[in-house]
Amino acid sequence: MDPVPGAPALLTRSVEAGYAGSSGLALRGVSLRVPAGTRVALVGPNGSGKSTLLKAVAGLLPVYSGEVRVYGNPIGACHHRVAYLPQRGEVDWRFPISVRKLVTSGRYVHLGWLRRPGQEDREIVADVLDKLGLSHLAGRQIGQLSGGQQQRALLARALVQEGDLLLLDEPLNAVDARTRETISEVLSGLRQAGKTTIVATHDLASLASEFDGAIYLREGREAEPEPGAFVGLPVGRGAAG
Repeated sequence: MDPVPGAPALLTRSVEAGYAGSSGLALRGVSLRVPAGTRVALVGPNGSGKSTLLKAVAGLLPVYSGEVRVYGNPIGACHHRVAYLPQRGEVDWRFPISVRKLVTSGRYVHLGWLRRPGQEDREIVADVLDKLGLSHLAGRQIGQLSGGQQQRALLARALVQEGDLLLLDEPLNAVDARTRETISEVLSGLRQAGKTTIVATHDLASLASEFDGAIYLREGREAEPEPGAFVGLPVGRGAAG
């Protein structure tokens, strides 16, 4: 479905979500509004609900109650508009697949599972591999990559999807200086291209310089930022109406 004119990139109302087999909720009544074309940090301690929120918006976890809208549409109507980057630890790096094939899998949302990638898809993959400095590693098995190279490969997989809303779960966690610089450059390019990014991060020192606003979570709920913390755009309850 086409975006609803004037709709925010993400709107959630009183969202509650959790994991199968868990006795409690991981998200509790979260209401947010993220304007299109912005870069927003998702901040909170481990276990605060950051990953859960990203997975719920990506359609990877069920929403028990509340509403999620992406560019004005329900999640199921716009999977191709949402690109999700998981934490590196959630991937089985022993799986026998090359870097090129891992990145190409990001195109399946456009191809389905039966169509083979065409020339345009291969060109998109090659261009993104080059931007992230992975071209010379394209044929290597993913388990042979360093941690920083693995992180760049996951980002490449998200980028080739060409989504409008990118959900990035700690893309700069425990990476080398080169990877951090490369990813920061790519994120700046996404902003210039009018894409919306929501980035889970622990790097509080970079909030004011690299983000337009921040969402603070604690124990699955929206939290008030600490005194003096970066706030930026109104992305909390007051902007969710």
